[in-house]
Amino acid sequence: MKQKSATGGFAVLSAAGLIVKLMSILYVPVILAILGEEGNGVYAAAYQVYVFVYILTNSGIPSAISKLVSELTVLKKHRDALRSFRIARALLIVAGLAAALLMAAAARPLAAALNFNKAYLAILTLSPAILFTSIASSYRGYFQGHGNMLPTAVSQVLEQVVHMTFTVILAGIFLKYGLEAACAGGAAGTSIGALFSVGFLIIYFKKNPSVSLKKADTKYAASDSTTPDILDLTDTAKNNQGYGRLLSRLMNYGIPITLCMGLQYAGNLVDLWNTKSRLLAAGFAEGHATMLYSYLYKYQQLMNAPISVVSALSAVVLPAVAAAAALKNRDLIEERARYAFRLCMMIVLPSAAGLAVMSRQIYLLLRFGEGHRMMLYGAAVLVLMSLVQIQTVILQAAGKLYTATFHLLLGIILKITVNYFLISIPELNIMGAIIGSLAGYLLPIMLNLFVLRNKLKIRTGIFENSYKPFISSVSMSVTVYLTGIVTAAVINKFNGGYLPDSAATLVSITAGMLFYLYLMAYIGGIKKDDLSKMPPRMRRFLPAHFNRMLR
Repeated sequence: MKQKSATGGFAVLSAAGLIVKLMSILYVPVILAILGEEGNGVYAAAYQVYVFVYILTNSGIPSAISKLVSELTVLKKHRDALRSFRIARALLIVAGLAAALLMAAAARPLAAALNFNKAYLAILTLSPAILFTSIASSYRGYFQGHGNMLPTAVSQVLEQVVHMTFTVILAGIFLKYGLEAACAGGAAGTSIGALFSVGFLIIYFKKNPSVSLKKADTKYAASDSTTPDILDLTDTAKNNQGYGRLLSRLMNYGIPITLCMGLQYAGNLVDLWNTKSRLLAAGFAEGHATMLYSYLYKYQQLMNAPISVVSALSAVVLPAVAAAAALKNRDLIEERARYAFRLCMMIVLPSAAGLAVMSRQIYLLLRFGEGHRMMLYGAAVLVLMSLVQIQTVILQAAGKLYTATFHLLLGIILKITVNYFLISIPELNIMGAIIGSLAGYLLPIMLNLFVLRNKLKIRTGIFENSYKPFISSVSMSVTVYLTGIVTAAVINKFNGGYLPDSAATLVSITAGMLFYLYLMAYIGGIKKDDLSKMPPRMRRFLPAHFNRMLR
């Protein structure tokens, strides 16, 4: 995969990810209006359970498909790439069905174990989504392995639109039956959205085969009288690699990635229990403790917007680095790793700075209610989380799958330990979770950096790729803050209220974004070569004189 195509794929996925996360943020005020802070906390707890089960079934094998298909395609083994997808699709259907049934059966004891008994119905209603997302993930992994990010992007946006629509409608309809029923109605929207997503991907797969899929089917047609759609484990004579070998490679890739992601989200689930129990230990009442957890969930929702861009970058980096590793080209691995870190820092540093400086205004703009102090102090977590994500993907693509998993496990243990002691301090309460997150991400960053530099001999250039975005982000923060004060003063002179305050916030954010872009161009943080790798449609939005500033 060439860097240019990788950048195009990243642009498509990141745009879709941002759209999805912005939609999920914008409908939070509606959910808060329907469910209230306590109901939002209950809904968030159920969703954490769903995300954990989702990760167990949807992280390892789809990433393995992407990695394996990329490797086989670069080696011109198109037939094996297609067979790998079919094996993985069968595995994910079985795993998704089993996980959905298990989640439904364990819904009540899970809710009780987490100290969120009211989340039982919501967990139960979310279980069908596991099967639908498992099937969808197999198709997404295959397309991503070929560098085709469009179907993944479209399916994600479609899923979120349907999810939001039915979540709001069903939560409102079932509210008359009580808070638990309303949370369950809202959770049903997730399952319906996932069903629409998998339907789109199946239709796209049948009507829009990729070039590599056509090549593979042509090879089948030349050697076989029919193209098998089901697994035939005895048909290995005509393949470069038999089904057994491909299955083994999928499992060798998929299991460590599943363990890595599963441990991370298991840590989140334990942290959910830990947070609620320690808030109760600090002397907070049940309802108040659930409200404080709602603050944490809203903070995480806002963090997910820039993280979605990093996740899109990770989805592109994995097959790109895996292809370079398959060619045993260490220089190409390092080049792609450095480029990934550079893009990461250009995105997350200004995002973190903006969220911190504008935390109160953003919460008011989005009608997020209380809790903006979490973002004020916790925006730095975004930077560390993003670094860990990119480091982990590079280590996985380079073959250090269990190393990345072990480092994440150590970070999770540290985070839970810190949270256990700090959250129970009444003066800190939920803010202790921020400190725990900082410690929990900093540890794996240092360990990963040691492995990348000393074991793999890959120089990621974190400092070289960070100082210009850092300088620009700090300068941008000052600009945003001052612009906000001046704009708010001018607007409120004529009229006060939500709309004028929101206008002042949007003006400040726009001014900050423009200032960051121009300063980065001026000091050489953005170069002409960067624009040449962007999709033409995105370049059209940039002013003509901006290109002339670049070196």
